[in-house]
Amino acid sequence: MECEFPTVNSTSEEIIEILKNVKTIAVMGLSPDSSKPSFYVSEYMQEQGYKIYPVYPKGDLILGEKVYRSLSEIPEAIDCVNIFRKPAAVDPIVDEALKRDDVKVIWTQVGIVNNSAAVKAQNEGLQVIQNKCLMIEHRAIKG
Repeated sequence: MECEFPTVNSTSEEIIEILKNVKTIAVMGLSPDSSKPSFYVSEYMQEQGYKIYPVYPKGDLILGEKVYRSLSEIPEAIDCVNIFRKPAAVDPIVDEALKRDDVKVIWTQVGIVNNSAAVKAQNEGLQVIQNKCLMIEHRAIKG
């Protein structure tokens, strides 16, 4: 079982640098339901000046942004892929991210750990944060 091993992760110092440098975030599994963490975390990040690209299987707009069906459909540059999906879904998302030359960071939210996908991403030069909330980490560095 994957949770028996230490989580592959960036350091606190790396997370601070990531949050300073990232400008665009593709959100895998961004629900249109405002009670869901994917919605309110993304809304918070949008309010902080980050450009959000929702990736969701249905709908046209979430948080006022065009909804894409996959990461590969997004025509603009993506710095970070924020994942609100089950751990098993992380592998194909990382594979899709690795086909792009712009993604620098894979970030999985609280409760989402997939060490094999994390190692694959790191081996290809991406930074990886697992099992951490983007909003909580941002608020922590913001003070």
